[in-house]
Amino acid sequence: MPGNPLTTTWPLLLGMGILMLGAGLQGTILGLRATLEGFPTPVTGLVMSCYYVGYLLGTLIAPRLLRRIGHVRVFAALAALASVASLVHASWVHPLPWGAMRLISGLCFAGIYVVAESWLNDRATRTNRGRLLAVYMLVLYVGLGAAQFLLLLSSPQTAAPFMLVSALISLAMVPIVASAQQTPERAVPHPVRYRDLYRNSPLGVVAVAVSGMISSIIFAMGPVYARLSGSATPGVAVFMAVSILAAVLTQYPVGRVSDRMDRRTVIASVCTLATVLAALFSGSALTLYSLAVSHVNDKLEPAQMVAASSALLQMNGTAAAIGPALAGSLMAAFGPRAYFATLATLTGALTVYDLWRKAKRSPVPRAQKGPFINTQQIVNCAGLDPGGVQVAPSGSVKAAEAARLSP
Repeated sequence: MPGNPLTTTWPLLLGMGILMLGAGLQGTILGLRATLEGFPTPVTGLVMSCYYVGYLLGTLIAPRLLRRIGHVRVFAALAALASVASLVHASWVHPLPWGAMRLISGLCFAGIYVVAESWLNDRATRTNRGRLLAVYMLVLYVGLGAAQFLLLLSSPQTAAPFMLVSALISLAMVPIVASAQQTPERAVPHPVRYRDLYRNSPLGVVAVAVSGMISSIIFAMGPVYARLSGSATPGVAVFMAVSILAAVLTQYPVGRVSDRMDRRTVIASVCTLATVLAALFSGSALTLYSLAVSHVNDKLEPAQMVAASSALLQMNGTAAAIGPALAGSLMAAFGPRAYFATLATLTGALTVYDLWRKAKRSPVPRAQKGPFINTQQIVNCAGLDPGGVQVAPSGSVKAAEAARLSP
């Protein structure tokens, strides 16, 4: 593709940035409002987990819809449905409808990311794809982080925040749909056996699952933790914004280091740092998925990457669905301190497993290592949700992981 790809993708980046404002606000306001309404913490965890169940369904349904009705229609339909789901949250404050709408939101956002990132990769080339995806992930993370301060515009106990979420999701359709010209064709990934994937890279597979649980706990239960710890709405906003924006500062440096040394050492290091230093937890822990996927791809042939990454996406989403329910139950039993205790236990266990695997297998030679895949980025909320990536044989990355990051 000639010229600067940003000149042709800026409407997409603008739309996704607006979408992240809505997604980030939605996840935080739900956790905060559920606490204010007196939902039991385990119930809140289950409600928030429903997003990731829907996300898994979205990864299965979206490709079929794309083949049948095309990118523009799929994006518009899913964004409209996600907008309506936000209004239902405001109209019917109860765990059951909230859980159902969270499931629908997860399904919609998973499909939206598939559509958007198909376009992005179609506009990119092998020489500029890494830089373009880095800009894309930066837009997603900044949108998610900035969304936390939208909490300050209205009371969380009113319908106004949910109406704002609905408006932002609807507004995100405008630049993307208006700029749609020629849409790309999607390659259908072939099935892959999890057993073979684990045999190739045990640590990478385990780290993908653990990172799913960690990121979903941070995004879904972080607002609950902050509120139960005595923070008012501004405090919740600052806590979540710092948690998300910290990942913007750590992604690239950690990725560069992992390209120059054994990725297992880097994974163990960030896990240890996250386990010991709670204040720096999110900045370290939210790099795990990118490191894990990069480590898995170090062991694969290019032709295997699409199928393998699809499996990792589903594995990550499954683990993400467990995280909020697990953290919510433990917080109900042991208090807010169980939030960081749960996260530290997960990273500590992964550190031990990492060191054990290092003792069992020699590192990948540097000459055989692929480039760091900066997917955190966001992601789900994204599930991406923002979630897994799909790496095409040409080296392209489809960051449906943002769906996992989207709260």
